[in-house]
Amino acid sequence: MTTEPQFFEARDGVRLAWREMGEGRPVVLLHGLFSNAEVNWIKFGTAERIAREGFRVIMPDLRVHGSSDAPHEPEQYPADVLVRDLEDLVAHLGLSDFDLGGFSLGARTSTRAVVAGMRPRRLILGGMGLAGLAGWAKRGQFFQRVIADYETAKRGDDTWLSIQFMKTMKIDRVAASLLLDSFTDTTPEMLSALTMPTLLVCGEQDQDNGSAEELAAVLPDARLATIPGTHMSSVTQPEMGEAMAAFLAA
Repeated sequence: MTTEPQFFEARDGVRLAWREMGEGRPVVLLHGLFSNAEVNWIKFGTAERIAREGFRVIMPDLRVHGSSDAPHEPEQYPADVLVRDLEDLVAHLGLSDFDLGGFSLGARTSTRAVVAGMRPRRLILGGMGLAGLAGWAKRGQFFQRVIADYETAKRGDDTWLSIQFMKTMKIDRVAASLLLDSFTDTTPEMLSALTMPTLLVCGEQDQDNGSAEELAAVLPDARLATIPGTHMSSVTQPEMGEAMAAFLAA
């Protein structure tokens, strides 16, 4: 199933895309790094499963990803630019009472948005542990190495799979490098802002962003759903949509 992208302009004039499925209470879902809304949420049925519970599922393609623009100007990548883009989408759609969720980079961005003052009713953080929020610098260095090794990596290198995914998804390397530099750390102290009910949904073999259990322990109102898979494969599992739908509909 595909839904056609719609477009709006962010505050800096960059054209960004989003897709929708279903009707009802809005829930905004943010995809992971180098992915897009179609692959992360639509292809494997997650959005459809949530929509069946009576939700309007709103899925942007983040800046540099999918159908959204990937500018090469450094000034278009200020700190937390993805949070600004999310705020602009919420304003463009006139949303006031909504839920928010994301996977990996989408979870980071959702967390940063709440720290900045966004107040969704419920929050979903997929594929995320405490280290993925508080220790972004190390993870960011890995992805900068992915970009640097794009043409030279060999099968078996630790960057190989990420490079193949970038190539499949046709990611602009110049824009991706600029975007990576816009990300900022979220300290454990900042997480006290996440007062709303929060679902952590994570693959049982997923430690890419650290420990989801550690993150659950420091959040004010969190519950953890462990599903099959690794960081890359967990988004393909029907259990992802089941866990998210059950949490949002509760």
